[in-house]
Amino acid sequence: MALIKLSTSQNRFLHDHLRGTGRSLTAAQARATYGIQNIRARMTELRHKGLVVRTEKNTAGHTAYSISARDICGSRAKASV
Repeated sequence: MALIKLSTSQNRFLHDHLRGTGRSLTAAQARATYGIQNIRARMTELRHKGLVVRTEKNTAGHTAYSISARDICGSRAKASV
């Protein structure tokens, strides 16, 4: 895969790309495709903003991150990321 140049912040991109879509992203995928070196830190920042970040192990045993459509208060409103 080719590296995609992000025109928004990494947090905004992850919010828009993952929140409520059912998609997940591993650290290797984030690094190779989007140039996000530390997805774990970005997910921690999104958790602190009030989003529900889910982690699961994929079939290869790597952590995959996804973001629920609802925040910790139950709202589906866009977060200020």
